[in-house]
Amino acid sequence: MPPNRTRFLLNFATPLALAICLSFALYLTLLWSARQSDILSQDRQRQLVDLIVSNIQAGIAHDQESSTVWDDAVRAVAQSNPDREWLDNNVGAWMHTYFQHDGAFVISPDDHLLVSYLGEARGQQAYAQIAGAARPLLEKLRARLARQDDAGLSDQILSIGESSFASIDERPAVISLKPIISDTGDLNQVPGREFIHIAVRFLDGNFLQSIGREYLLEALQFSPTGISADAAAQATLRASSGEIIGYFLWNPFRPGTAVLSGATPILALVGALILTLMGSLGALAWRRSAHLSKSREQLERMAHTDALTGLPNRASLSQHLALMLAERNPEGCCAVLYLDLDHFKEVNDTLGHPTGDALLIEVAARLKNVAGSLATRVGGDEFVLATRAPDIDALERLCATLISGIRRPFLVHGHPVMIGLSVGVAVADGESDDKDELIRKADIALYHAKTTGRNRYAIFGPHMDELIRSRRDMERDLRAALEDPCQIEVHYQPVFSAMEQEPIGVEALARWRHPTKGLVPPDAFIPVAESTLLIDTLGELVLRRACTAALQWPQLTIAVNASALELRGEGYARRVISVLKEVGLNPARLEIEITESALADDTEHCERNISSLRAIGVRFALDDFGTGFSSFGRLQRMNVDRIKIDKCFVESMAKPGGSEDIVRAMINLAQAKGLKTTAEGIETSEQNDALRRLGCDDIQGYLLSRPVSAAAITAMMTGPATAMRA
Repeated sequence: MPPNRTRFLLNFATPLALAICLSFALYLTLLWSARQSDILSQDRQRQLVDLIVSNIQAGIAHDQESSTVWDDAVRAVAQSNPDREWLDNNVGAWMHTYFQHDGAFVISPDDHLLVSYLGEARGQQAYAQIAGAARPLLEKLRARLARQDDAGLSDQILSIGESSFASIDERPAVISLKPIISDTGDLNQVPGREFIHIAVRFLDGNFLQSIGREYLLEALQFSPTGISADAAAQATLRASSGEIIGYFLWNPFRPGTAVLSGATPILALVGALILTLMGSLGALAWRRSAHLSKSREQLERMAHTDALTGLPNRASLSQHLALMLAERNPEGCCAVLYLDLDHFKEVNDTLGHPTGDALLIEVAARLKNVAGSLATRVGGDEFVLATRAPDIDALERLCATLISGIRRPFLVHGHPVMIGLSVGVAVADGESDDKDELIRKADIALYHAKTTGRNRYAIFGPHMDELIRSRRDMERDLRAALEDPCQIEVHYQPVFSAMEQEPIGVEALARWRHPTKGLVPPDAFIPVAESTLLIDTLGELVLRRACTAALQWPQLTIAVNASALELRGEGYARRVISVLKEVGLNPARLEIEITESALADDTEHCERNISSLRAIGVRFALDDFGTGFSSFGRLQRMNVDRIKIDKCFVESMAKPGGSEDIVRAMINLAQAKGLKTTAEGIETSEQNDALRRLGCDDIQGYLLSRPVSAAAITAMMTGPATAMRA
């Protein structure tokens, strides 16, 4: 070989060939790495889409149980002539309004449609669109119900069901079936003959747009046929039978391709600097990988973090609690603390939801200062701590610290805010190490803490389960009592003119005479009536009897109490007007006593109800004045005719440093506003004389008369005045 050619090969060709080989090898390496990174990224995105769709399927079934596990729904569908409007408002179109379901159907055991809508379609036209997909699920569910197959039930899943994905008019959808069953177990239903509720939600349109924005899935769409994986990522949607419904498609994020696109021009331009370029490309690949990792961590953090407060969420709590129980130390104790803010709703109602959100952020910061990363927010104004402690004393000290920390005033958006904290504690005792059971017991203990005064903590004990059962028994008995006119009685406490000491009216008070327990105190059954939505029935019963009795006493006014829940109902004014017309009582003789909390109504139903009733002559009195939230400020804008001074102020008037000046201020304020005043709880002659001296209009209390029967009021009005003082 000639020397020139040898030098050429040694000095130029060989290094050039080596450089080309190195560049080609590097390029192949980068190409392979990019492809692997793209595959891994697409797999993760596909898993994310599968998880989202699975959660939607489970969520729809959970949504249904809010209306299908309900005694009222069982009764409504079983009627020979069902109330279609009620069904639509509670198990039909309401499901779209509240849960964004696209369709709802109720099918009788004989396959008759009670409710049927899908988008704009109604009746058989709507059901025909889903019948093919729903029929196999319906047959399977009825078979399970007939053999009473309760597999899969838990504290979170209250009834069995069947669900599947389906194609409805070439649109992907979730179809979920749930039986309409009793929530109390008091109603007899023939297994397999239950009415079935079907919910439908489409998985395209707004659903895909929302998911795409939230999880950064570009151009997310649905296709019945799918496309090549080279063009877009896809996730398969299958029915429960295994049939492929279609495919979710999107343009996947390809981190490897992005890296390669940036590296190729650099390789072409600076091939002579291959070693330096390799280092640069390595650094670039690391940065791209770090960005991908950071994005993944951010997504994982979003899935396990509360968006408002930054605290861990319920999913993180479940993982942490399971790990804590698995690693528990026999010498210490593991506990769950369930926290709920006292009077948080008043803050939202009076200062607005933005201020309420800002307050939750401040609360979260204080909890983190005390409990570190143990605090989690599980929803609304509820928080949970899963913690270890050396002993019960340490847990009690932690509870006391948490309560005192939250009771310190907050300054939110320039407003000083005072709230409280109630805590329920459940300690793992070796026999109940299940995390869900611990949370349930902590929730029961929290309820106990709230019912015994708030701003305190309670540690779960076996007796608390008995309290919950007792409350459920009371709810059942109260429902029965409202159907038995003999159990609910109405007593009447006279109201007297302060100056003349003559009766001018009566206040109607509900009393429950239980067939085995005797008289049940109102403060025991009224909260149960409110929490179970029986208060409307109870309130109307008392109103009707009081108005009927008032016809016997034409010289007296009649006062009835209305709860906040009644006043906030859209139909309250109509019910009162209907009762007045049926009974034939002059509306001017009726006075409705309300509490200040009833006026904190975001929907304005309360204000409309009061305005409608005042327009026909009904008067309103503000009960327990001075004990609510910013009472004097609210009085400036309240549309009432009378204020009732709470007995706590009357009782302390004669004490050193007592409340006589406060009572005087209340009376003067009422007079300045042109309002009447009634003082409650008069038990001594000294209180009576003082209120007359201060200019109070009317008085009420045991000194003058206890609550008595209607017959006693009649005797009092026709006989000597002393007859009522028994």
